[in-house]
Amino acid sequence: MKMDDAAGILGRADFFDICDDDELRMLGFAGERQYFDADSVVYQAGDIPEGAYVLIDGTIRAKHEAPETGKLYALSEPGSVLSPTALIIDRPRPVTFTAVTDCELFFVPRAAFLKLARQSPDLAARAADRIQQELGRYMHALEPLRTRMKGR
Repeated sequence: MKMDDAAGILGRADFFDICDDDELRMLGFAGERQYFDADSVVYQAGDIPEGAYVLIDGTIRAKHEAPETGKLYALSEPGSVLSPTALIIDRPRPVTFTAVTDCELFFVPRAAFLKLARQSPDLAARAADRIQQELGRYMHALEPLRTRMKGR
């Protein structure tokens, strides 16, 4: 795949709008297209993904494995990013991602993203801000659960 094609894929991804054109090209060069057949697991809850995936084509089902958050949801919008925090944090994820249809994804390795962030403090700051925003939205979404658990 051409570097500019990969940069274009990343440029349409919601998380990677924090990157400038040169950063997108570098990440595009480091990444790779991956294909998953329907019913294939992209990664299992409890696994430590080596980076993040950008959906190019297809539908991915996500299932939070924690009992209190076990709802399924689907991602089918091109540019959706699976686990952007995996670009920075190497911890097990609580979500299983499974291909519903044949899917094409673009994988961005954590090592490449971190190397680029170390070379560009501005990118590192933008990434930290974005992750903080996403975690804030996640915590806000969990607030009703916390309230219910206090009521027990």
